[in-house]
This record gives sequence, C-alpha cells and structure tokens, in this order.
Amino acid sequence: MTRLLKVSPAVALLGARQIGKTTLAKLYASKSKKQILYLDLELESHFNRLQNDAESYLLKNKDKLIIIDEVQRMPKLFALLRALIDADRKPARFLLLGSSSPHLIKGVSESLAGRISYLDMGGINLFEAQKSKIKQDSLWFKGGFPIALTLKQNHASQDWCNNLIKSYTEKDMSELFGVEFSSVIIRNFWSMLAHNNGGIWNKESYAKSLGVTAPTVGRYLEYMEGAFLLTRLLPWFSNSKKRLVKAPKIYIRDTGILHTLIKTSNMDELAGHPSIGTSWEGFVIEQIRQLKPEYLDLYFYRTHQGTEADLVLVKGIKPVVCIEIKLSTAPQISKGFHQSIADLKTKNNFVIIPSGDSYNTKEKIIICSLLEFITSHLKNIILP
Repeated sequence: MTRLLKVSPAVALLGARQIGKTTLAKLYASKSKKQILYLDLELESHFNRLQNDAESYLLKNKDKLIIIDEVQRMPKLFALLRALIDADRKPARFLLLGSSSPHLIKGVSESLAGRISYLDMGGINLFEAQKSKIKQDSLWFKGGFPIALTLKQNHASQDWCNNLIKSYTEKDMSELFGVEFSSVIIRNFWSMLAHNNGGIWNKESYAKSLGVTAPTVGRYLEYMEGAFLLTRLLPWFSNSKKRLVKAPKIYIRDTGILHTLIKTSNMDELAGHPSIGTSWEGFVIEQIRQLKPEYLDLYFYRTHQGTEADLVLVKGIKPVVCIEIKLSTAPQISKGFHQSIADLKTKNNFVIIPSGDSYNTKEKIIICSLLEFITSHLKNIILP
C-alpha cells in the first residue's frame, strides 16, 4: 500500500468486512508525515459531510490524505473523485476502503480508470502468522480473519464466524450491492458451496437444489465473489486437442468460515471429515494467491480423461509451474499430475505437503512443505 500511494493519486484497499482494512489504514496514517482526514461512511455524521456538498468539503481538505472507509456506500462520489484527481494529479490524495468489488458497483471502474490502484487484502497469511508465532494448523482451522484467529478457544472463534455469516446473509450483502437478497437462499447457497468446496461449478445443479433459476444462482455467485467471500479458480486452456474441463472451481476463501459452515469444531473433527482434503487445498491456494509475485496468475488444469494439476502458475500465456497439493507427508504422485507436466511443459514442479523435509523425486519434482514453498521457492521461480 505504501508503495502504491507514492505513485498513485488514489489507492483502493479492498477486502471482506472485518478483515483488517481499517486497522491497516489507521496504522499507515499514524506513521504518515502527511495530514490525514478519515471518513467512515457507515457513520451518519461522516456520511452527511459528503452527502450535500462533497466537492467543497474535499477541496477544503485537498492537502490531506483523505481516507474514505466503506466507500461503496456512496457510488456517486467516484465521478467527483475523478474530477478532483484530474485537476491535481499528485500522489496519495485518496485512500479508499471497500468491502465490495468495484466492477459490481455501477460506474466505479469507469470513473476512476487510469487514476487508481487496487489492492486486494486477504486475511492473515502464513508468513504473517509465523512472525506472530501462530501455528499453521491454528491458521488453517480458524482462518485469517484477525479477530477469529486470535481468540484462544475454537468455539469462540466459530461463534465469531457464525455471527459474521449471519451478518452477511441478513444485512451486509444487500447493503454492499444495493440488491435485495433472500437471506435463506444466500445461507443455503453458501453452505452448499462449503460442502462442495473446490468443486467444479455447475450453476444448473445449484439452481435446481435451491429452487431458483440458473441466472439467479450465477448472480449470487458473482456477488459473493465480489464480497471477497469466494475464490473462483479458472481452468487453464492450452492449445491441446485434449478435451479440457472449462468450468471454474469454487473455494470458500477463508477456511475458518468454511469449517464453521461444515460444522467441524476442532482439528480432530476436521481430520475425520470428508472435506479435509479440499479444505487443505483451498488453504494452500489462498496462501499462494496472497504471496505470489504479481506477474504470476493462478489456474488449475484438468482434462476429461483425468489428467489434473491442482494449481498452475502462469506468466502471461505460458505455464511455468505445476503444483499438486497433498495432505499426506508421504505423498504418492498421481499419474495425472505427471501427465499435466508433460502437457504443459513446465520446468518447475512441486508437490506441497503440510510439513516435513524437502526432497526431489527422480523426475525433478520438488516435495516440500507449504511454509518452505512460500518462503523459499515462490519468489524464486526460474522463469523462461
């Protein structure tokens, strides 16, 4: 964020509610040499300052870094910000905090195109957790929401997650997007996605189960992804003549929320749950998504014949890494993964496991822990 504010007139810090955006912004403000004006649009008094004559108010404070929290509550503000930035295009004029994706708020992305940098803020990641001496299993089970993670008791953490789920389904989703949602359908949909975590998206199947149309369930998915609650992992399409799976995989983005939705109350219960494998898979993908270099994009690869790589890291149009994610500390590498490597011709290939020493197979596939991958390998991938 600091780097972006040095060059961009406006930076949007985006992420789920309660993920820590406001805390991070206030921490930055406390260390900044520039004067700060903080406005929280969920406070009526702050909202009213911008409701009637926002232009005069913002111009009066033009020499300050203006932080606007929950900015999606006032969509009309974005056209004004565009004009103010064009009139004085110096860096660090506005820091916008939002809980919904800009492309779902009409006019936002168009208004500030070329004038704003976006930063997607995930939960506490493994690298940050290690610095705070939080164990990997604790982060995996409780998830990355700071409050849920730092509560000592699992039941307290899950109570917090349940309250967040309740808030999203009953109030927040409608407030974020200005669209009326059925709280019952949203909750049931979220629960269904959790029990099929990492599954291939089939909107007709979900629509039939929920008793709604396929376009409706497609919009629900888009809005939940736009609220940073889900990850849509796209399939990689090659020029191969093989029949490829072309629908995305859907993951619950935070594993604490996932484990609350599937009603596992501790690691022992999770160990016996059929979803443990896809829970670990989603956890690994989220850690890599947060910590990867910007030039790498994430995909999966699967053919209808069973060839599959859980994760493919792509630079531009070239796959550079294939990853298989295994919960076992003594993994057996699947034939399908070997075939994926042959299909995609990647030189850097890994099997990521929860813990254990790193070693190479005779096929030069590196077996390593998640922590070793993100600290030693991820930023040192040898690119073509």
